[in-house]
Parts: sequence; C-alpha cells; structure tokens
Amino acid sequence: MKVRASVKKQQPGDLLVRRGGRLYRINKRNPRRKLRQG
Repeated sequence: MKVRASVKKQQPGDLLVRRGGRLYRINKRNPRRKLRQG
C-alpha cells in the first residue's frame, strides 16, 4: 500500500473508503492501486 497526500479516484474500479478516520483507495480489479492518505 502506498501513502500519498492526495487520494482521488483515477481508474475504473477505484473506491474511496474512510476507515478509522483515514481515507483509503481500494480497487478489486487492480489491487496494486491500494492507497492511504497520510
């Protein structure tokens, strides 16, 4: 999982999810796109 300052939907299948006060991007089609805002 990568950590970036800004998290946006960029490809089909991207979902933005807030868990535990943090923003995550998950993608079931391409799991390498996992990202956390930090």
